Amino acid sequence: MALHSTIEWTESTWNPVTGCTKLSSGCAHCYAERLALRLQAMGQRNYVNGFEVTLHPQMLCLPLKWEKPQLIFVNSMSDLFHEKVPEEFIHKVFDVMGRADRHVFQVLTKRSARLAEVAPSLQWPRNVWMGVTVESQDFTFRIDDLRKTSAAVKFVSFEPLIGPVDNVKLKDIHWVIAGGESGPGARPMRRSWATSLRDQCEASSVPFFFKQWGGVNKKAAGRELEGKLYDGMPRYLENRAPSLLFP
Repeated sequence: MALHSTIEWTESTWNPVTGCTKLSSGCAHCYAERLALRLQAMGQRNYVNGFEVTLHPQMLCLPLKWEKPQLIFVNSMSDLFHEKVPEEFIHKVFDVMGRADRHVFQVLTKRSARLAEVAPSLQWPRNVWMGVTVESQDFTFRIDDLRKTSAAVKFVSFEPLIGPVDNVKLKDIHWVIAGGESGPGARPMRRSWATSLRDQCEASSVPFFFKQWGGVNKKAAGRELEGKLYDGMPRYLENRAPSLLFP
């Protein structure tokens, strides 16, 4: 049975790797680290190492057993392109995603340089969506690295959005997510940062998904932007070929 996710833009999670290390400013209040340490304290065997990068080969074939087609967020508790994840293991993950072609897999990384390095050696099934996280203007270079891949759908997650991001080059980008930071110590997101990204997406005809305002109580803060929900998604056709003609 798939592990249901409460993340608004996906349906399930699959973690063949757990654990990570902080890389940039967006990592300061990592939700995955908090959760991993909690699971370790509860005795969950996949988290016996806490938040240390750990491979779980026994988890590799899980999506092949899930009969219901679904959106699957890959490594919600890690980063598939972490330097401690062997390239051979990355290939195994991509092999499973290609074989489980009834699903759509969403892969998200902050380690765009390694992504660009490994990408040419990977087979890119059309059901794999590849994304990078950009938390502020300082990290827009990750979008350029993403563009170097052969992913059929490329997306950018501006979450946690901790600063303005202006003049984003959205050529060959098929989806944008934006959201504020949540949980203890959450840094506030200004309305203008979110509306600017929305407007840039509308100008480039890129689907825009506003995930949350965040804060200590993200449920109370909600996810309406100027009184409206933004749930843009790439259109994915029945034949599993992504359409680049967005709604």
